Amino acid sequence: MAALAAFVRGRVSIMTIPMEYRQASVDFDRFILDARDTAGLQTTNQAYTMVQAVLQTFRRRLEISEALIFANALPPVLRAIFVADWDLEEPTVPFSGRVAMTREVQAFRVNHNVSPDSAIADVAAALRRNIDEAKLDRVLVQLPQGAVDFWRA
Repeated sequence: MAALAAFVRGRVSIMTIPMEYRQASVDFDRFILDARDTAGLQTTNQAYTMVQAVLQTFRRRLEISEALIFANALPPVLRAIFVADWDLEEPTVPFSGRVAMTREVQAFRVNHNVSPDSAIADVAAALRRNIDEAKLDRVLVQLPQGAVDFWRA
């Protein structure tokens, strides 16, 4: 039996689980704590709502194909948050000024949202510190005008 197992191992390559999936929870915990602290929030629950609101505000401005390009630059948990509960019938909206988009962030689940006026910049700063920034920048230049500015910390 051992000889058969050795034979099979020698002929069959075994795909390992990618590290980004093995480390997904640890990486997300680090990110959400960073976002919480950057925004001066009290809890990771508050930070989660802020992050979700910022991601959905950005997503509203992208076509599906563009959003998927962006999603691929995100780590697994943020990627899942970005695409979760997506109404594919919702029309895209243009990028607008930071103040208007911040009000959109703050209007998300308004009764549970304490996102500061700096929410977009705070999430952008935390994101940039916790992912491959060069990869993010390569993706953002492929997206509509306004995407690069949105993710400026």
